[in-house]
Amino acid sequence: MKTALVLEGGALRTIFSAGVCDAFLDMGLPLPDYTVGVSAGIAYGVSYLSRQSRRNLRLITSYVRDPRYMAWRNWVNPQNRSYFGLEFAYETIPNQLIPFDYETFGAYPGTVEAAVTNLDTGLAEYLPVPRRDEHNLLLQATCAIPLMFPVYHLEGRPYLDGGCADAIPWRRAFETGCDRVVVILTREKDFHKGSDKSLRVLERTFRQYPRFLETMRTRAERYNQSRADLFALERAGKVRVVAPEDTLGCSRTEKDLDTLRALWQQGYFAGRRAAEDVRTFWTEAAR
Repeated sequence: MKTALVLEGGALRTIFSAGVCDAFLDMGLPLPDYTVGVSAGIAYGVSYLSRQSRRNLRLITSYVRDPRYMAWRNWVNPQNRSYFGLEFAYETIPNQLIPFDYETFGAYPGTVEAAVTNLDTGLAEYLPVPRRDEHNLLLQATCAIPLMFPVYHLEGRPYLDGGCADAIPWRRAFETGCDRVVVILTREKDFHKGSDKSLRVLERTFRQYPRFLETMRTRAERYNQSRADLFALERAGKVRVVAPEDTLGCSRTEKDLDTLRALWQQGYFAGRRAAEDVRTFWTEAAR
């Protein structure tokens, strides 16, 4: 038997997941054998695997209003080309300001993967997260929201946010042999994704990637079906799902500190409520 943690993305809404993971750390839950995440899900998730409780909360509340972290001026910088300050967010913060514990992360005995979307194929790929990359290029690529980030080329292949092709990669966990899968969502269970209002802009911007555009056209339908299938497995007792009751109107680029703290706290208490059930679910798998 093999345990897994699956982390949905959602940019700043992922502060909910950070709260859940902080509760799991505080409650002394064992780390899973396999962790896979998308976008901010895995970008925040590595701090869970490095056992740095509340690191994400400190990071967000300290820098979300800092224009070096997130502001339109970063977009017009030709060396950045993103709403987010890439060097500041992915290098300066983890290497200098709120140091990431690479040693503890490197000692995690499990497998860690980040989902990215290959623009040539339109398909998700699940790449191993390097245990020490002070540029955090894969974490940048998995977070690369179309139109808000540049395209990332890894080993010559073009990638963007893994959420485009597989927003909640729970199937990947089962494909790798996991059978005790815990999924942390960043949307309410009754959420239904609508069509992408930016599709026309995407079609102009990414016309050289027709398979990626087809993926984007079907994104909402695939997302909603993935959640429906996941909830069916939850009802059957085959997975555990932790989801927010109310995301409090938190946007992907939320800057209101009260909203962000409240969503983290909601995640923290949801994690504490779920902790003993998750512990049993995971430790039974190890017997």
